[in-house]
Amino acid sequence: MYIIRPISAQDYSALHQVAVESGVGFTSLPVNETLLRNKISRAEAAFSSTVNAPGNQSYLFVLEDTTTNTVVGTTGIEAAVGLDDAFYHYHVGKVVHASRELNIHNTVDILSVCNDYTGVTEICTLFLREQARGGINGRFLSKIRFLFMMEHRERFSETIIAEMRGVNDEQGRSPFWAWLEEHFFSLDFPTADYLTGIGNKRFIAELMPKYPIYVNLLSKEAQAVIGKVHDKTRPALQLLQEEGFGYRGYVDIFDAGPTVEANLSHIRTAQASRKLPVVIDDQTAAQGGQTCYIINTSVKDFRAVATDLAVSETNNVAVISRQAAKALNINDGDMVRFAPIHYRD
Repeated sequence: MYIIRPISAQDYSALHQVAVESGVGFTSLPVNETLLRNKISRAEAAFSSTVNAPGNQSYLFVLEDTTTNTVVGTTGIEAAVGLDDAFYHYHVGKVVHASRELNIHNTVDILSVCNDYTGVTEICTLFLREQARGGINGRFLSKIRFLFMMEHRERFSETIIAEMRGVNDEQGRSPFWAWLEEHFFSLDFPTADYLTGIGNKRFIAELMPKYPIYVNLLSKEAQAVIGKVHDKTRPALQLLQEEGFGYRGYVDIFDAGPTVEANLSHIRTAQASRKLPVVIDDQTAAQGGQTCYIINTSVKDFRAVATDLAVSETNNVAVISRQAAKALNINDGDMVRFAPIHYRD
């Protein structure tokens, strides 16, 4: 059985391996022991804290295979980005150059540096190790965050964003960054990506272009990848689009990957979720239920599973198996929040 739970200090080795496997471009998990241990400490503090409004809390969860006690994936939420460090994006806009006298009208795309997403909540750090790919594990890691945020809304912004990994090759070369590197930064993409991952962002403000960039002045290769995602990121983007996330013209300043956003209230899984008390009954759960993503209502002792659940509309309760109740660390009468894996449109 797979469960999702808060990360702990004992998970460091597994988190380090995930960071190594995630590769260049996965900025939220740099291969750096000090920073990875700090990430775990921040998460432990966030899960233990009493929060009335979103702040600099960082929630990091792990997917554990309970049959082998092996961590096989991660997923995370940053409650409010940009409060301690500047949170940069390029916004794709337009300028018009026109002459009525000459009957000339040209519209040109531009990239403008901005901090428009300061204070919003970011979902991040979703990575599934090779041995656990397939089935619903990727969806499980993604969707469980929406249930957690819906259950604990005071901890998060109404606006939720996700930065999608942009186009770069196996050696870490980014066509977009190659142009910026040549003209402004003199740093290769893996180095710039790593510096950002370890929190060293000062160089961005010091070296980046101070004025909007005309897109038609970029190389053809750089222009072609603006707003495009890495091949391995396409399934994650499609999943978020199904949830209601949309692209609003914001791209990453390094690889030009798109940032997508949605309001928490409009995210499909959050909208469809219900909260009910539990009855533990193996037979009813198996025979009368459907497979759901299920979470307990705890923060510090959060647990999530994907398993059968039956709703008794007569008694207004959720019926689950003993195995599920044990995994969720709950008893009869405790509350759960859940959403179906498959929607009935």
